[in-house]
Amino acid sequence: MTRLVADVVVERLRTWGVPRVFGYTGDGIDPLLAAFHRAGGDPAFVQTRHEELAALMATGHAKYTGQPGVCVSTQGPGAIHLLNGLYDAKLDRRPVVALVGQVVSTALGSGYLQEVDLHALFKDVCGQYLQTVFQPEQLPMALDNAFRTAIATSTPTCLILPHDVQRAPAADDLPHSHGVVPSSATTGQPPRIEPDQDALREAAKVLQAGRKVALLVGRGAAGAADEIAEVVDLLGAGVTTSLLGKPLLDERISWHTGVMGHLGTTASAELLNGCDTLLIVGCNDPWTEFYPQPGQAKAVQIDIDARIVGSKYPVDVAVVGDTVASLRALIPLLRRTDDRSWAGQITESVSKWHDISAERADSPADPVNPERVVRELSDLLPADARVAVDVGSATYWYARHLVLPVGVPAHLSSYLATMGCALPYGIAAKLDAPDQPVVALVGDGAMQMNGLLELITLADQWRQWADPRFVVLVLHNQDLNEVSWEQREMEGDGRYPASQRVPEFPYAAYAELLGLRGLKVEQTDQIRPAWQAALTADRPTVIEALVDPGVPLLPPYLPQEKLDKVHAGLDQEDDGSGARQHVLRQVATENYLD
Repeated sequence: MTRLVADVVVERLRTWGVPRVFGYTGDGIDPLLAAFHRAGGDPAFVQTRHEELAALMATGHAKYTGQPGVCVSTQGPGAIHLLNGLYDAKLDRRPVVALVGQVVSTALGSGYLQEVDLHALFKDVCGQYLQTVFQPEQLPMALDNAFRTAIATSTPTCLILPHDVQRAPAADDLPHSHGVVPSSATTGQPPRIEPDQDALREAAKVLQAGRKVALLVGRGAAGAADEIAEVVDLLGAGVTTSLLGKPLLDERISWHTGVMGHLGTTASAELLNGCDTLLIVGCNDPWTEFYPQPGQAKAVQIDIDARIVGSKYPVDVAVVGDTVASLRALIPLLRRTDDRSWAGQITESVSKWHDISAERADSPADPVNPERVVRELSDLLPADARVAVDVGSATYWYARHLVLPVGVPAHLSSYLATMGCALPYGIAAKLDAPDQPVVALVGDGAMQMNGLLELITLADQWRQWADPRFVVLVLHNQDLNEVSWEQREMEGDGRYPASQRVPEFPYAAYAELLGLRGLKVEQTDQIRPAWQAALTADRPTVIEALVDPGVPLLPPYLPQEKLDKVHAGLDQEDDGSGARQHVLRQVATENYLD
């Protein structure tokens, strides 16, 4: 048959090394779907349950692989549904290419069925590159530019394909003439940005003069673990990480205080509150109220992106460059300090946090303590696992209690913080590495938002995998827990049941109905056996843990005025006494060694 523009799209995706695309059908992309069919699964088409989930899977693919994710949808409602997942890619700086159908070009502007102004729709989220293909000769160049731009800018891009253009005969031999732009499916290596030597010398002076040095490490420090450890040893410093920086370093090291911020540790709060010098490495964490007070600490920031430097904290010296190269160049300019008293304080803070976190996880709860459920996974998580974390209470317990084996990746929706990301992320991770186990940590609100839908995809896919293990932990507390605690802490309001209650649902039984395994945890002594059974199962497993919504999601060392708000909110609740006891216990554990 005649080769169509749709076939060229599929061939070009293959040239770009795209292993699979995520999408949902619609008549606006029928020619493209037929082309995928003719291609025989190279690239594979992964059908999701909703276009939002296709975009989230594409973002997840980009996060776990470092390569562009691709999502496909029809026009109108399909295109609109992509937005949330594409914004997740934009805000977390990940390359995604969206291929979107459109009504036939002769009908554009007529108010045709499902006609939406797609340029207006996508102009913000895909602002770096957004084009409609109107001629077959345009397609290779436009698709190549979409990929090059996504890779170069770490953002989503979009190519709009009218139905009639998809069906048009391919332009096999492009004429060498005016207005026809040749292209190739190639991109160069990203430039290596070397730091300025004068800036490095100034940075070394500031750091060397500090008596209490703290490092704040983010995702941009990937690959710099050895260099960070050497800087810490030279300066007797301590390290805290952003949420996205958590997987980069071994949290069992005595100078690692854990994650910072609202969902962070007491040790990280003590590190940032007590330091007189701050080295920010590859980090743009938005929780600025948990940084040192402005003026408290001299600051040096290392980042490859000049737009980041100084954007969250006043910086005395800016070092713009690759983080690994910059740290390697900085280290010879530092000498080892003799005073190790600050290092000793950090070790004590870390030890104290370990005691606090263990005591909290062991605290009684009704029926089960969610902190204990996540903490138990630390000893059992396989060294080759991949972890996906949803937004909500699961994020807090992951940040504080899950110790990742070195090298285990973990991803979540960070800047957008969109609920319902863990299952699509996890499926993308599993499709990329079907011989490695995946663990997804999900609250019941996120599970009902997107997770239940993608369990269907999971049930449909798992028999093709070399390793069938895919564990979904559902923290079942019938509460949109993070927002309930925000209502108390931020507003002094009681929990509003009409907005916060999550309807009852039999998650484990539903998994069994789909042909998966379902386990229900209703008491503490069932936690560890459930994890063990799920991590050795012959199929994906849903662990439904009935957990206490009263276990507080509060920051370390909550100021008295906010603590008063929490109590004021609980005073307005008929069933707030249990949560109050948990709050009092948390405050007590933070202060018992002081």
